[in-house]
Amino acid sequence: MKEKLMDVKAPIAKKIPLKLEKHGNVRIDDYYWMNDREDQEVIDYLNSENAYYEKMTAHTKDFQEKLFHEMKSRIKEDDSSVPYKYNGYWYITKYKTGQEYPIYSRRKENMDAEDEILFDCNELAKGHDYFNFKGVSVSPDNTMASFGVDTVSRREYDIQIKNLQTGAVYPDKIEKTTGSSVWGNDGKTLFYTKKDTVTLRSDKIYRHTLGSESTEDVLVYHEKDETFNTFVYKTKSKKFIVIGSVSTLTSEYQILNADIPEGDFRIFSPREIGVEYSIAH
Repeated sequence: MKEKLMDVKAPIAKKIPLKLEKHGNVRIDDYYWMNDREDQEVIDYLNSENAYYEKMTAHTKDFQEKLFHEMKSRIKEDDSSVPYKYNGYWYITKYKTGQEYPIYSRRKENMDAEDEILFDCNELAKGHDYFNFKGVSVSPDNTMASFGVDTVSRREYDIQIKNLQTGAVYPDKIEKTTGSSVWGNDGKTLFYTKKDTVTLRSDKIYRHTLGSESTEDVLVYHEKDETFNTFVYKTKSKKFIVIGSVSTLTSEYQILNADIPEGDFRIFSPREIGVEYSIAH
């Protein structure tokens, strides 16, 4: 086996030196050309890396399988979260034996009520090599839920909206977001965060109206400082929509009356470098 492995040649990426300058510092990146994930030459090289890995680890496949089953045997597959109550419903996340993804459900008013399945991620994941689900946000009247799905493993989620009464998913589709969103109190307005397509930094907050095209969404805030990330959420009191901007040692928040989703956000306390704070209502 060792002799056979020695005959396998590792792929070697070509070097194309590129001079990069930032803040007066210069560095040479020999592999910057691999930054283009759509380039066929890059794809071919990555495929050769994967093929090399498969050949070099072929003799460990049985051991890998054994380890997997040993670790899996120590995990309780049939499990569920502690229920929590929100706006008249008890919400539960559960897993079933033999299934990989969670099932989101709720029960009206008390835990003895009938179980209502909101999302069965095992069904949603079918046909996808990769699947990640996050950001379930239920509308104020409990009839709709927004959610985020990533099927390419790049942490860029498409937000969609489901009618919880009919089970239908609305045609609204918002691409390349963080996956999380928050409802205005009118039950038809959503706020969400988009990412920079290159750096994946969350930098823009948009407002979406149910039933409209995402191209018509309104940019309500752009965090231009590259050292900050931005996000949006609703206070526990359900009275305010909050935009947060944070860096390593600094934070800043803007607030909006959730009853007036088309209003203007106002700064709670202007950012001051080195000062962190949080707010709650």
